[in-house]
Amino acid sequence: MSIFTGNHFFLPVIAIAALAATTPLAGCKRIPDADANRPETALAYPPASRPVSELAGNQWSTETARDKVGEAEEIMKAAGIEPGMTVADIGAGEGYYTVRLAERVGAEGRVLAQDIDKDAIKRLADRVARDALDNVSIKLGAPDDPRLPEDSFDRIFLVHMYHEVREPYAFLSRLRPSIRRDINGGSYDGGEVIVVDVDRPFVQHGIRPKQLFCEFEAVGYQLIGFMERPELGGYFARFRPVGKALLPGKIKACELEK
Repeated sequence: MSIFTGNHFFLPVIAIAALAATTPLAGCKRIPDADANRPETALAYPPASRPVSELAGNQWSTETARDKVGEAEEIMKAAGIEPGMTVADIGAGEGYYTVRLAERVGAEGRVLAQDIDKDAIKRLADRVARDALDNVSIKLGAPDDPRLPEDSFDRIFLVHMYHEVREPYAFLSRLRPSIRRDINGGSYDGGEVIVVDVDRPFVQHGIRPKQLFCEFEAVGYQLIGFMERPELGGYFARFRPVGKALLPGKIKACELEK
């Protein structure tokens, strides 16, 4: 059952005659359209200048193994998660972070779990209902748009999923408005984006930290914290929006970090 209400929750083609007369049409090859496989909703933004990891499924590791090393507890502590906060878990998958965030923020807090996999969303909804997590709501997102309500979240978690985002500049731009502003509606002094990922090539389902930093900076985020924690599955980074949001045409794509 949804717990979000109002504006916040719930959930140059030139033909040369002489050449045309002497060149058989069957010998022509169509030049691939670089935008052919991109969603129309993302075309105003720069395309990713890097490979994108294939979707690896929604269970990065067993929950027991992750709890054994204290992953969620350490990450939530580092992210400053406190009772009463409103948090989003993007790419929630089977709900490892969702259920633990729900417990951490308590009855006065709220968690929005989002994924682009409809089957994962259904399984997660079943889990939320089974565990009677009344402070959790479920939402289906899009590959280039997390579809979150504006000015709503104290923390937004992107755990082991950012390397799979195919439209990073559109995605991060559309994520930005959902981060909670200060009490006067001005700066983003309180809201943050939390990224947990692995320092390895995209084909191995990771992203180099420098690439991550560049892509966030290109869209108007500032890195405010970073630590390497291989025992917790990779590294941890905190970002906060700064300044005014950039128009899509003003965003410059990052070069691939080797």
